Amino acid sequence: MKWDGGTLATLAGYFALMSLFAIGGANSAVPEMHRLAVEVKHWMTDQQFTDTFALAQVIPGPNMIIVTLIGYHVAGIAGACVTTLAMCGPTCLLAFIIGRAIDRFSDAPWQAVLHAGLVPVSLGLIASSAAVVARAADHNWVTVGISVASVVVFYWTRLHPLWVFAAAALIGLAGLT
Repeated sequence: MKWDGGTLATLAGYFALMSLFAIGGANSAVPEMHRLAVEVKHWMTDQQFTDTFALAQVIPGPNMIIVTLIGYHVAGIAGACVTTLAMCGPTCLLAFIIGRAIDRFSDAPWQAVLHAGLVPVSLGLIASSAAVVARAADHNWVTVGISVASVVVFYWTRLHPLWVFAAAALIGLAGLT
């Protein structure tokens, strides 16, 4: 894809702002990433976004690699660097400032309230991310079944995720999806 400084500035602006609302990690911002990359800017299709998300999940390392992959898809190496720095920079600065405040006011009662309030917010954002990715990936009854089966297996067992990936891959190789 052809890019210019405007594209890099757009990536930087959107991902810097997004980083400040990614409570619970980069995965909590997946719905906004999807909205931006697929629906607003048309940088990717639903399938490309889903593939990018899946790749980001199986690559060893931090889950926020999806940010780097989106930037790379849009503007190559420069886009990857810009989106990664934009997603990490503001939150690192904010974490530093908040970390100092938490240390300074370690006995303040507002800390327990803040922690208790952020847990459900994080869980809600991450659940909405799962819903966006599932909606983009589930294009027939087999893929819906794989998603539902995965949720059931992960909720009620401690089966390693690679077994579920392997089963889904075999279903795909059999041509059922």
